Amino acid sequence: MNILVYLEQSEGRFKKASLEAAAYAGAMANQLGGKSFALVLGSSQENLSELGKYGIQSVYHAAQSHTHAFDAKLHTQWLAEAAHKTAASIVVLAHSSNGKAIASRLSVRMKAAMVAGAIALPETTDGFVVKKAVFSGKAFCHVRLLTEKKIISLQPNAYSITETSGNAQVENLELTAGNAQVELIELKKLSGEVSLTEADIVVSGGRGLKGPENWGLVTDLATLLGAATACSRPVADIHWRPHHEHVGQTGIAIAPNLYIAIGISGAIQHLAGVNRSKTIVVINKDPEAPFFKAADYGIVGDAFEVVPKIIDAVRKLKQTA
Repeated sequence: MNILVYLEQSEGRFKKASLEAAAYAGAMANQLGGKSFALVLGSSQENLSELGKYGIQSVYHAAQSHTHAFDAKLHTQWLAEAAHKTAASIVVLAHSSNGKAIASRLSVRMKAAMVAGAIALPETTDGFVVKKAVFSGKAFCHVRLLTEKKIISLQPNAYSITETSGNAQVENLELTAGNAQVELIELKKLSGEVSLTEADIVVSGGRGLKGPENWGLVTDLATLLGAATACSRPVADIHWRPHHEHVGQTGIAIAPNLYIAIGISGAIQHLAGVNRSKTIVVINKDPEAPFFKAADYGIVGDAFEVVPKIIDAVRKLKQTA
């Protein structure tokens, strides 16, 4: 079976979730004895041949198929064309906002079964079975795909990137122009901040910080750790922090390697957006806070006493490193 992976870019650079998808696709091609292909749309600042170190054998670069506004319908069309050209039976995407918008459309277009949010390579000893999390990460299910063609979106931070040696062949690809139905009117970008969805470490705060004037505890620790900052929904709702920092079921779902929650009780809606974090550290003065049940490490104490000590300890470690 040939595998095709769709690689998203941001300002000409591959997103971490896409590189994870590339490594996943490369490993799957090796597992199934097929070839691995990647589709890159638009101009890129990357050396595309280096995708070979993630297990990709061939890269199709459609530089002319660049739109300043993401158009899911048009990208679905292009991905379907690339899948046909590469004779790919399986298409892999990152389970990102763009990947989600494309995957379902592509499933219908290719008449393919789909798994959204896979967390492991498929089991192929008895059919084709893919594992994914359900019920906001409280359980797992194994989905059997019965169609010849298959669509898989990979949950971010679910598959480790393992780099190897080797170069991929790069070929330019001409795609049907299509009619874009999305027009970009204005683009505002945040600068100087670590992206929440790409961050390895996230420091988050809740109402336990008592007010926006105390948010320096979060930002100071985040700056020292090279982390992104986040907040709970109540904090965003009362305008202590902007809504783009809200993580949770109704905000941004994240899966960093380390999530530090300061003064957050851990309501189920918040846990749903962060429970895929590899390690969760909770700092709360309430020993009955529900977040402690989900934490890998917990500190029962006043954030205004605990966090400054952590900041001092991190500074000392950085000075001696």
